[in-house]
Amino acid sequence: MQADPRTLAVPIEVLADRLDGIRDAISAAGRKDVDLVAVTKGFDASAVEAARDLGLTSVGENYAQELVEKRDHLSELTVNFLGRVQRNKVRKIDDIVDLWQSVARPEILTEIAKRAPGASVLIQIQPDGDETKDGVRPPDLPEMLALAESLGLRVAGLMTIGVLGDRPATIECFAELDRLASEYELDIRSMGMSADFKDALEAGSTMLRIGSALFGSRPVKM
Repeated sequence: MQADPRTLAVPIEVLADRLDGIRDAISAAGRKDVDLVAVTKGFDASAVEAARDLGLTSVGENYAQELVEKRDHLSELTVNFLGRVQRNKVRKIDDIVDLWQSVARPEILTEIAKRAPGASVLIQIQPDGDETKDGVRPPDLPEMLALAESLGLRVAGLMTIGVLGDRPATIECFAELDRLASEYELDIRSMGMSADFKDALEAGSTMLRIGSALFGSRPVKM
């Protein structure tokens, strides 16, 4: 029988070394208050189990169906939904997700409030001028925060995605998120992935979303 390409084949010792390297970078940046979210998308439940074996307590998924498939492996882990979720998919995962990241549209706030009253969310900030990225423009953030409050949701912080291939723009994006989080007294600054987490740390990130730097390249979708 052919092995499932989604099954993580990296030895736990290699994963532990990679994790140590990430933690060393956090320490080198003079930071201690940083949460690590192990991004397990693209892999099967073996990646979730590996994260647990490494002592990590938070995992992140981008696709509703993949998250549903891993449901039985998520006990005692904090589950972050990282991708842009369709409104009709919220109900399929509302009992699994602990923190809804990447929330950028009023209708998604409304649906989350309907399906998971009192849920914790992060509002996604769009990098300045990057229309290819989902997210709320900074001038529109107060309106989104007010809507979330009116719906009874807890806005735990903000998140953003760096600008691919443009480090200066990414650094500027991270700095803007840090400024906004301070202005609106929001605790979580979820910014920084495998390729840019060191810049995110320097900008004040409190939450890193790490996938390939820990697990390696994701399997190609068939």
